[in-house]
Amino acid sequence: MGSQSRTAKRQGVGVVKKHHRANTEDAGLSRRDFVRAATAAAAFTIVPRYVLGGAGHTPPSEKLNIAGIGIGGRGAGDIHEVSSENIVALCDVDQKYAARVFKAYPKAAKYRDFRRMLDKEDKNIDAVVIATPDHTHAVISMKAIKMGKHVYCEKPLAHSIYEVRKITEAARKAGVATQLGNQGQASESTRLVCEFIWNDAIGPVREVHSWSNRPISPRGIDRPKETPPVPEGLDWDLWLGPSPKRPYHPCYLPFSWRGWWDFGTGVLGDIGCHQFAPIFRALKPGYPTCVDACSSGVNLETAPLASMVRYEFPSRYDFPELELTWYDGGLMPKRPKELKEGLRFGNADDNLFVGDKGKMLGHRLLPESRSQQYGKPPKILARSPGHHKEWLDACKGGPPAGSNFDVSGPMTEVILLGNIALRMGQKLYEKGLKLYYDGPNMKITNLPEANKYIHSEYRDGWTL
Repeated sequence: MGSQSRTAKRQGVGVVKKHHRANTEDAGLSRRDFVRAATAAAAFTIVPRYVLGGAGHTPPSEKLNIAGIGIGGRGAGDIHEVSSENIVALCDVDQKYAARVFKAYPKAAKYRDFRRMLDKEDKNIDAVVIATPDHTHAVISMKAIKMGKHVYCEKPLAHSIYEVRKITEAARKAGVATQLGNQGQASESTRLVCEFIWNDAIGPVREVHSWSNRPISPRGIDRPKETPPVPEGLDWDLWLGPSPKRPYHPCYLPFSWRGWWDFGTGVLGDIGCHQFAPIFRALKPGYPTCVDACSSGVNLETAPLASMVRYEFPSRYDFPELELTWYDGGLMPKRPKELKEGLRFGNADDNLFVGDKGKMLGHRLLPESRSQQYGKPPKILARSPGHHKEWLDACKGGPPAGSNFDVSGPMTEVILLGNIALRMGQKLYEKGLKLYYDGPNMKITNLPEANKYIHSEYRDGWTL
């Protein structure tokens, strides 16, 4: 595709995004108006721009040229999901770990450094799929966006709140099609959660409890003292990217980097992007006024063994104030008395919605008799063609993907704010404080020293 075609597509996508934001982010809307606006926006955006015609449009039959960055782990699955398009270039800092994926796409150009790949293959690439560790999401996404590439990025969107905000703003300005890698947002369950709540099935929702018992990676440990040699095929300096320099150790990769603060964002940053998606879509909480946290095993190097994070959100539209509590590492909310004995509660990822008229576990009304009596809510949201397909369609001028950065960016910021509360946990506990937050200005107002975690510090040679 030529640059004129890509520019036309970006303009078309931008029009749809602007319409969607105008219909869903007006704080003056009532709850009923919000539901109507969400339904109308869904109805509007199911008509792709290419149906409307226009110079430079990209028909759905034309394949995208896609590059993959970070393909050895989760990236392999993402590339497979978009392999109906042209996979033209692949990049990974660990050539040995990624060898099977390189082999699966023999026609794709192979690279170790994403910067060299994007510069050299600029004219051949329309879109990129990014599945590197969290600490490099921002620098890769920003370079791709500035070059006019559509971006699919694994969750969380970035390593710090500041990075997320800047990427979200840059993508909006460029008009590129974006999608976060939280596949559950495309599910039937997410849509049912919205439709139950918007149809007043459990009344105004004042509490949500969200949890994950996944182990993710080792946490609550100190930095290793051993300095084994770097394995053949791995560019360790390039893997570190913008993070502070440290010796190689196998405790960091290929997967266990998630628990280390320099590279990952713990269980909350990883799984929270899945769990919070239906909450944010259904209740539109925006930025919290404050957050507090408690944990076990947190230290300067790694995320905690177990944690509980509580956010307080103001009223909006005519939704009441909301308290959202996150749990991981085996911590759980109290078992709802409405849940039938013998039914499992815990040992999974789930959300419990508490409304004035009842409760909902996942997308199941409680108790079971209530669920059977109520049945299914009216179907008012369009169903997804698939998480990756949403993004491919958006790249070709269709509606914005369901977890585009205007949607997933603010949600990710809130998730990462919880990690700041965890990292400041002991001082919060000693002083009996919550972190009070000015979301629009990305500023913690009552504990200035906590603001150092709003940004990620880059080592020399790296910029956003």
